[in-house]
Amino acid sequence: MKNLISQLLATAVDTLKHEGVLPADITPNIQVETARDKTHGDFASNLAMMLAKPAKMKPRDLADKIVAALPAHQAVANVNIAGPGFINFFQDSAWLAAQLQSALDDLQLNARAAGEAQRVVVDYSSPNLAKEMHVGHLRSSIIGDAVARVLECLGHTVIRQNHVGDWGTQFGMLLAYMEENPVDAEAELGDLENFYRQAKKRFDESEDFANRARERVVQLQAGDPQCLALWNRFNQISLGHCQAVYDRLGVSLTQADVRGESAYNDQLAGIVSDLRSAGLLTESEGAQCVFLDEFKNSEDKPLPVIVQKAGGGYLYATTDLAAMRYRHEQLHADRVLYFVDQRQALHFQQVFAVARKAGFVPADMQLEHMGFGTMNGADGRPFKTRDGGTVKLTDLLDEAEERAHTLVAEKNPELSAGELREIARAVGIGAVKYADLSKHRSSDYSFNFDLMLSFDGNTAPYLMYAYTRVASVFRKLERPMTQLDDLAPLVLEAPAEVELGAHLAQFGNTLNYVAREGTPHVLCHYLYELAGRFSGFYEQCPILAADSQAQRDSRLRLAALTGRTLQQGLNLLGITTLERM
Repeated sequence: MKNLISQLLATAVDTLKHEGVLPADITPNIQVETARDKTHGDFASNLAMMLAKPAKMKPRDLADKIVAALPAHQAVANVNIAGPGFINFFQDSAWLAAQLQSALDDLQLNARAAGEAQRVVVDYSSPNLAKEMHVGHLRSSIIGDAVARVLECLGHTVIRQNHVGDWGTQFGMLLAYMEENPVDAEAELGDLENFYRQAKKRFDESEDFANRARERVVQLQAGDPQCLALWNRFNQISLGHCQAVYDRLGVSLTQADVRGESAYNDQLAGIVSDLRSAGLLTESEGAQCVFLDEFKNSEDKPLPVIVQKAGGGYLYATTDLAAMRYRHEQLHADRVLYFVDQRQALHFQQVFAVARKAGFVPADMQLEHMGFGTMNGADGRPFKTRDGGTVKLTDLLDEAEERAHTLVAEKNPELSAGELREIARAVGIGAVKYADLSKHRSSDYSFNFDLMLSFDGNTAPYLMYAYTRVASVFRKLERPMTQLDDLAPLVLEAPAEVELGAHLAQFGNTLNYVAREGTPHVLCHYLYELAGRFSGFYEQCPILAADSQAQRDSRLRLAALTGRTLQQGLNLLGITTLERM
C-alpha cells in the first residue's frame, strides 16, 4: 500500500509541475509512513511540508493542491489533511480484503519480485576445510541462506556458491601428516579439530616436517597425483562434516554448491597476466600489486591489492578476482552477494574496483558485500569455550537442543519421548538461528541461551507457538488450513481485523526489502509484529464463537492467511514450524 500511495503522490507531483505549481526540475524523495493514530488515517505523508519552500506556498495550501491532483484509486477510501500539512490516507477495507483473498488463493501468497527477476549468485558459509565448522561460520551460513531463500521465493534465479577454503599452505601440513601417519590419520579424521592440532604441532616442532609440508604444497599445486589423491580424500571427509552441520541447521547448501579456492587455481596466472596487460600491475618489493587512487592509508598513500607474492604465490584477492570473472562469464550473474565478515569490507571494496577496471565484470553487474558483525559471549567478546578455544558448531547445537528438551518437557510432561525430541530439535535449532537472524547483520550481538529460548518476546519459540495457535483453530474443526473454498467471503469489519489484514498485505513488500538489502532481521520483525497483531485479533474477535456463520468464516480466512504467512516467513528463515508444541 505504501508503494501504491507513493506512486499516486508522484503522479500528483508531475501534474503540479506541468501546471507550474511546482518547479519543473524538482524530484522529491516521497515518503509514506504507517500512521500511529488510526483515527487520522492508515498512512501519512509529509510531502507538502517538504515541497512548500520550493513551491513558495504554505504547506497546507500546497497539500490541498496535491490532494486535488491525486488520481482516484479503489484502494484509497478517503484522503484528508491534518496539522501543518500532513496528507493522510484511509485504506479501503473492501479493496484490502480482496488483496488478502488473492494472497490466500496463491501458493506464494502473492510474493513476487518488485522489478525484473535476476540471476543472483549468493556466496555464503565458505568454511576452511582444514578445521571443523565453529560458531564463526554460523552467521555467514544462516544469513546467506535466509536471503537466498527469500530471493528464490520472489522468483529470482539463485545460484548458491560455497567458496570453501580448500587450498593453500595449511593443506601441505595436513598432507604431510596424513602421509606420515596413514593409519592414525584415517581414524583421527573423525575429529578434524584434533587432526589439525596434531599436524600443526608437528609443523611447529619439526623443521624436517615443516619442509616436507612446504614441498607437498608445491607438489599439490603442480598436480602431483599422490598429493591430489590424499587431498581429495581429506576434502571429501571434511565436506561430509560440513554437510552434516548444514543438514542439521536446515541450511540449503549441498555439495553441488561447493566451488572452493582450488577450482580457480589454474586461472590465477592468467588473472595476473591480464592485469598486467590492462596496465594495472605495479611491482612492489617483488610482489605484484594493483594500486588504486581511491584507496589510501592514513598517510594519503595508495593501498595495494596484492595479487602475487614475491615468491610467486597467490592470495585471496587473486582467487576472488578469478571467481568474479567466472561468475560473470560462466554463471551469467546479474548480481553477486558476498556474506562475509564485516572486517573484510575494505578487501571487497578493493577487489570489486579492480575487477571492474580490469574488465573481469561489466559495469552493470551488481557486486555487494553483505558484511556481518561478530557473535559474542556474555562478556561482549567473541564467543569462546571456557579455556579460550573456538566453540564447535555441533557442540553449540547439542546444548541448544538439550536446553530446549528440558524446557519443553517441563511445559508438556504428557508428550511421548519421540515427540518431545522432535519438538526440542526444532525449537533448539530454531532458537539459535532466530536469535542471530533477528539482529541487524552488521551489528555484533551477545549469545544468550535463556533469552533465545524464551516463549516471550521476539524469539523463535514465541513465533513457533503463534503458528501452533492458528493451527489449533483448524485442528478443532478437523479441517486443513488450506481448505477454504466452502467458506463465506473475507470481510474486514472490526478494527483488529483491519489492522491484522493491513499487516498481512505488507508481506510481499517486506520480502522485497530483505532481498534488496540482505537484511533478514526485517522479516523477523515483520513476523514478530504479525504474531502480536494476531494475538490482539484472537482476543478481540472470537473465531469459533463468532456472532454468525459468515463472520466465523471470514475470520477463519484471516486466521488461515496469518498461519500460512507465519509458516512461509519462518521457512524462509530456515526455521521449521510445528503443528503443536
